[in-house]
Amino acid sequence: MSEGADRPIPPEFGQARERFLALVAELRPALHRYCARLVGSAVDGEDVVQDALAKAFYAIGLESEPPPLRPWLFRIAHNTAIDFLRRYEHSRVERRADLDETAAEPEPAADPAVVRASLSSFLVLPVRQRSAVILKDVLGHSLDETAETMGTTIPAVKAALVRGRAALRAHAPSPRPLVAFDDAERMRLERYVALFNARDWDALRDLLSDECRLDLVSKAARRGAGVRGYIARYEAEPDVHLATGAVEGRPAILVFAGAGARPAYFVFLEWSGDRVSFIRDYRYAAHVAAEVDMELYTAGPPPAA
Repeated sequence: MSEGADRPIPPEFGQARERFLALVAELRPALHRYCARLVGSAVDGEDVVQDALAKAFYAIGLESEPPPLRPWLFRIAHNTAIDFLRRYEHSRVERRADLDETAAEPEPAADPAVVRASLSSFLVLPVRQRSAVILKDVLGHSLDETAETMGTTIPAVKAALVRGRAALRAHAPSPRPLVAFDDAERMRLERYVALFNARDWDALRDLLSDECRLDLVSKAARRGAGVRGYIARYEAEPDVHLATGAVEGRPAILVFAGAGARPAYFVFLEWSGDRVSFIRDYRYAAHVAAEVDMELYTAGPPPAA
């Protein structure tokens, strides 16, 4: 083993990451709005943003001089989202889609219906049209900014906008199917929720596996004994209560704060047998909760044990 391999990592490395995240905090919701619509999921969109910010944190040290922050971050996020789509949705990523500039007619005004469209609605568009419509109509970028982010020309952006807007207006999104809870999964979630709402913190901690992992999205990660402090944080918040539900069709725990009618955020759990092996809590990712499709589960009482 080389000399110094066992040295602790200097604290300034962690401090540099925190300073970088503070620098980009104001742009993070806009980055998420873009990525979520480009990939069709608020949850996956946050994964793309986190990946993009990790790339940006590494890349900024390689720049000869600091780049303009907003266009630079959007370019990295765009490329990261395209990589994500190529990995998981090959059929939706075209090698030369919508690069044709023959439709570069005067740009029509944005349609308010485009701004209100659901995340999944954008998936009907080829990815170039999707990107142009989201950047220009949803986020209000200029044609120059949109072309720079997409790595193309202004005439090509105009052509993509004309076609994308028309296709989006013509598309009637199909309703999302109701979530189908597996009985065992539902019973586990109901037990976790019941213990939390009864404030039985010791029993809740006993549900955690010894190597349980915690991801406080956009904030911190913990493992093992460190996760118990996460439960302690909720002990001091008597106005928080939980319900079972679904997020983008996936079983989840919905978190209500105070008298709010809409869940403030949500939590995903993974299990090893009947114990929690992984917690992904979106408490510190309000921009995700604001975009995501959350549904209370109200299909009847839990199955008998």
